[in-house]
Parts: sequence; C-alpha cells; structure tokens
Amino acid sequence: MRRLVRNWNNQLLLNASTGKGQCLSSRGTSGQPAKAEAVEPDNNGFGSKYCMGLVEKYDYENYLSTLLLPRELRRAAFALRAFNVEVSRSVSGHQIEPQIAKLRLKFWYDSIDKCFERDSQQSYVKDQPVLRELKHAVGTRKLNKIYLRRLVTARERPPNQGFESLRELEEYAEQAFSSLLHLLVEVSGAKDLQVDHAASHLGKAQGIATLLRAIPHAGRQQAVCVPLEVLVRHGVSQERILRSKSDDKGVEECIFEVASAANTHLKLARQLHDQVPRPVRKIFLSAVATEGYLERLRRADFLLTHKSCVGRDTMLPARLFWKSLFNRY
Repeated sequence: MRRLVRNWNNQLLLNASTGKGQCLSSRGTSGQPAKAEAVEPDNNGFGSKYCMGLVEKYDYENYLSTLLLPRELRRAAFALRAFNVEVSRSVSGHQIEPQIAKLRLKFWYDSIDKCFERDSQQSYVKDQPVLRELKHAVGTRKLNKIYLRRLVTARERPPNQGFESLRELEEYAEQAFSSLLHLLVEVSGAKDLQVDHAASHLGKAQGIATLLRAIPHAGRQQAVCVPLEVLVRHGVSQERILRSKSDDKGVEECIFEVASAANTHLKLARQLHDQVPRPVRKIFLSAVATEGYLERLRRADFLLTHKSCVGRDTMLPARLFWKSLFNRY
C-alpha cells in the first residue's frame, strides 16, 4: 500500500514541478497584500524529491501521513516538514557544540526572511533545495512567518535544561509541534477557530509523546522531558528515568503522568473532529501515530525501553490508510 501511494505521489510532484510558476505571494508582515511574484518552478523535481527523502529518513511517521494529503497540498507540506527536520537536526546529536547549534539555528532563522523576500531567488535560497521549496510554498500559500520562526526559536532551548512543570512542557510542545500544524492548516486555506484549537491540542500531544520516545536515546548530557515537579512528586531522579527499569514503580508513575497529559490533549483534539472541515482532517493524521505510541506505552506498563515502544510501528501504514479512507483522525 505504501509503495503504491508513494508512486502516485512521485508522479504528482513531477507534474506539479513542471507547471506554471506565476502566483501570488503571501501577505507581508504589515498585513498588506504583496504584489504578484514569479515563483521559480522546480523543473526537474529535485527539490520536491529531496524534501520527501529528507522527511522519509528522519520523520518517517509524518512522511506516511503527508503522503495521504490531498495532492494540491503535498508539495508545500513536504517543504514545511523538511524545513522542520533541518531545524531539528541542527541541535540534535550528542557531539554538537552549543555554539555550533546556535549558528545553525541563526542560519535557518535568517533564511525565513529570505524566503519572504521578492528577490531571494538571487540569494543562497535558490541553491538550497529545502529553502527553495519553502520559498515556493511561501509564494503560493499565505503562511504566517511567526509560526516558521517559532519552529526555530523553540529549539534554542539548551538540551541540558529540564522542564520545571507540565505547563512549561506543554508550552514547548505548542511552539515546536503545534506551529507546524498551524502552518499546514494555512496551506489548506482553512480559517476556523475550532481547527486552530484542534491543531494546538494535537501538537501538544504529539510533542509530549515525541519527547517521551526520545528518552531511551538521550545522552547523559541531556535533560529528560519529565518535568521537575513530577519528579519531585514521586521522589524520582533523572538518572532513574534514564535507566528505566521495569520494576521501578516511581518511574512508571512519572511516565504515566506525562503520557496522560499527552493523551488528554489527544482526546481534546479528537473531540473537535466533527467541527473540523473534511478537507482539513487529513492534516491531523499524525494523531494516529501518537495514539499508537501511547497505547503501546500503556500496554508496556509505561516502560520506555520496552521493545514495542522503541521499534517502528509496522501496522501504521495500514491504520493511516484506513483512517484516511474514512476521513478521520
């Protein structure tokens, strides 16, 4: 099933990349409509395929859900997800010096302004495939620069800085994950308060679940995502969270409390399902992977290192396709 959908997607991107490039740019920061702008077409489809490959390699679950978007949204959606992957990779890894990470983030932050400039085709944007695709998305859709900037500024948080409270953890997830969903909603052209609420809750759920999944792979120099208030409440140290022993009930209670927060936001997002327009629901298919992980974690008694929680969900493609078929998330 995934191979078939991917073949359709590749053909679609090839057709889209050879089309006309004349379109309207998004509104500027002043709120005034910008003049018509010629967007350079991706004549050989390299930029589109590059972004797809980047998302497939580093964000596989969202790669699958993006394949199932309506075809007119896929190119812009992959550009946004590829940009998010590049920003995330700028600060990931145990050997990256803090100063190097800051320089990388500054590059991506400054590049956002370049993508909104009319003459950016003469800059390095045209030579960087992800930025070239982001420039195309900005030129064809009305995207909010603030959300793009939040994707970068959220990653400025030092890796050894823990979260003080669940509220602080949720605020981070809102910036780093909900912002991307808000951008995808903007790509669809939907403007609805309930859709924004659903995107906010789903982003928080996805962000918290993603941070929990990262704990078994975290180094000793990185702070775990379990907030300090939760650790203190159950008398557990970060070291015990990293060890994650199956007989440690204190750790189990900590992970249960954080996972419950993610599950609460997931339920709130799904309660708004009927108020989300049908064409927008596929944007929220990432809820399927988040629900799958939280369910596996529950069955494993909240043991983060359980094999079912660290491996790839082999049934995810089928469940995504099934949800997409019935227009649900």
